[in-house]
Amino acid sequence: MNAKTVLPAVAMTAVSMVLTLAVVVMWLGTAVPWPVALVVGLGIDGGWLATLAYERRLAAQGDHNRAVTAVGWSFGVLAAGVLVAHALTAEESAGAWLAVAWLPIAAKALWLVHSMWERTALTPVALDAIRGIQQEARDEAAVARARLRAEAATEETRLTAVTEAGARVARVQAKTAQTLAGAWSTLETARAGEDTGRALTSVTARVTPGVTPRWELPVWGPTEPLAARSLEGAPALTDEALDVIVDEIRTSETPALSYREMAARFRAAGHSASEVRLRAAWKRVA
Repeated sequence: MNAKTVLPAVAMTAVSMVLTLAVVVMWLGTAVPWPVALVVGLGIDGGWLATLAYERRLAAQGDHNRAVTAVGWSFGVLAAGVLVAHALTAEESAGAWLAVAWLPIAAKALWLVHSMWERTALTPVALDAIRGIQQEARDEAAVARARLRAEAATEETRLTAVTEAGARVARVQAKTAQTLAGAWSTLETARAGEDTGRALTSVTARVTPGVTPRWELPVWGPTEPLAARSLEGAPALTDEALDVIVDEIRTSETPALSYREMAARFRAAGHSASEVRLRAAWKRVA
């Protein structure tokens, strides 16, 4: 795996050293003897290579020295400066020489990348463990997404069923209310009629001389079952006595009881009164 980064760095280093040596010999060979120019080129390349070797040794030991790194980069900048100066003073192919002047800096950068690769390299066992953890996380995320989608679909189905059932109940209630309203209107019409009212009065109560009881409409709403003892013969309560009993039961708790609770306790206590009289007493005291 190290070959992926070390081979380009080695190749770039070799090319930059050869190019630096050739440029120094050609450039300075015209001003000084060529052995002197060769020594100068070898000195630049040697310093560059020596600092690089020392940096690699420190890296192998897990250590780092900023001074050595600074010296190595200084030699790289010096080599690049020599190439740039030669390119600027060359009479021919100045652009070509200037285009390769970055090779020493590029070689140092490749060695930097290689050192970072080594510092972050992991063993195959660690890499397998990381891949296993990542795969496990992906599996858990996929299962969670599938669970959420399934729960969402189930909830949507449930809400649809509840909505449809509620709509059916509403339609039935509306139809029932319409039927009851029609029946109630018929009863009210019959009650308001002069002939039918007289006829209903004669069959709903005993005819007493001088008294014509009024036929009342039935109560439209929930009714409470009568206690067993309420069916026994008991004296009818007067309106005043009924009002007192209703008021005592209604105000026996705070806040005051509702009509339904009061009526249930009224009959549970053994009192007897028709629904019409009980409602009338409730209205009087409330």
